[in-house]
Amino acid sequence: MIRVGIGGWSYDPWWETFYPADLPKAKELEYASRQVTAIEINATFYRTQSAASFKKWAASTPDDFMFSVKAPRAAVQRKDLREAAQSIEWFFNSGVGELGAKLGPIFWQMAPYKKFDADEMQAYFALLPKKLGKRALRHAIEVRHDSFMSDDFKALARENNIAVVTVESEKHPLIVEPTADFAYARLELTQAGEPTGYPKAALKKWAKTARDWDKSGDVFLYFISGAKERNPAAAQAMLEILQA
Repeated sequence: MIRVGIGGWSYDPWWETFYPADLPKAKELEYASRQVTAIEINATFYRTQSAASFKKWAASTPDDFMFSVKAPRAAVQRKDLREAAQSIEWFFNSGVGELGAKLGPIFWQMAPYKKFDADEMQAYFALLPKKLGKRALRHAIEVRHDSFMSDDFKALARENNIAVVTVESEKHPLIVEPTADFAYARLELTQAGEPTGYPKAALKKWAKTARDWDKSGDVFLYFISGAKERNPAAAQAMLEILQA
């Protein structure tokens, strides 16, 4: 399945470009989750969320909806990633499992200055749990330093069934080939002057890529960053193309 979505659901400019004027603010997630098929939760990067919040978010969304969850800063932005074990454990004990069947990939975003070290990364991958209770976990890692443009890194990710995130950005390396039994992409070049964020030709190009990825596993495709006010429109336009 190809899921297409946005990052978060509470962003004031979306009241001008996405949310109906008469929608109660408390219904933002309920509405957004019926316009896209996945949402990346970013608030978890900045602070611990409660089990009650995860449970409420799951209850507010359709049965076939799915969330990606961004791992906390303390678990990804360290001088030595091998020291992150306690932070990783704390994160998974915080209640993220309350999302139940709606828990999609865990998203691990490396710091821009973090360079590839094979031994360090292998040890870090070993810290990422394969299950939460009885539920299998999927992990996606975004790398932001050119040293990760390495066959050794991609081979390491494949060995551990960890998806290297495809990021279309002006700042970070672009790695397109899947390294796991699912694919994960973040498209960050939406334009304010483009009603659908991306030109139609660019959307069609990424739709083709997503369909190619879908032949070997699920796909999670997020429009995030860039001209954020256009990201919901970009996601909706992509879903229309994929459903045509």
